[in-house]
Amino acid sequence: MARLRANELSNLTADELKEKLVGLKKELFSLRFQAKLGKLEKHATVRMTKRDVARVRTVLKVKESS
Repeated sequence: MARLRANELSNLTADELKEKLVGLKKELFSLRFQAKLGKLEKHATVRMTKRDVARVRTVLKVKESS
């Protein structure tokens, strides 16, 4: 999955952000599972996905507060 930018995320609606958040959480679960099984090639993808989740949550909070 491509890196998510905050300015790109701010153009999305709250529902789209929630859908993206669900997808990222599923991806993160899958990556953690692969890491435990030893089948994950790039361990940095876990960290990048966690940061994407945080980025989406931040933009979603800003949208909900305004």
